[in-house]
Amino acid sequence: MKPEDQRVILDLVTYPGSAPRGTPEEVLRHFGADDGRALGLELLRGAVAERDGDQVEMALIVADRFGLSPACLEPLITLCSADWHHAHEGVVSALGTLRSPAAVPALQCLADWVPDYLDYDDSRAMGVKAVWALRRTPGPEADEALRGLLASGSGIVREAAAKGLRSRGVSESEGM
Repeated sequence: MKPEDQRVILDLVTYPGSAPRGTPEEVLRHFGADDGRALGLELLRGAVAERDGDQVEMALIVADRFGLSPACLEPLITLCSADWHHAHEGVVSALGTLRSPAAVPALQCLADWVPDYLDYDDSRAMGVKAVWALRRTPGPEADEALRGLLASGSGIVREAAAKGLRSRGVSESEGM
């Protein structure tokens, strides 16, 4: 991805007290696209193929702004276990938006995994976000994943998983 491509995408980002510098229409025009969801998918797939961490972040901005298509699920799941980028929290958020049972194993892993670049984070923000995504995901697979996280090495994740089960009206021991 060229620096100009990144600039156009970053112009969509808002900061407290300021309006975005760019518009979605400018992004579509810059990339010669007429469908922002399709553009987000194309950028995600390109980021995975090129193993480009910066492009992952740009793709997530585009996908967040235009919406995620269900086809984004596959590259997002691939990105969950990739150690060559630093956008795992954004990936978790995107998977939480999609609410797909197919993402449950990846979300469960992300709830317990601490990438080296997040080793400083004692609040386990990524793990808690993954639990929240599991809470929003329908189906018994998500219930089982939350139960599995009750044995997490992190007390914060264990507590979030227990709250998640309660919010879903599911017993912590059911099915065990």
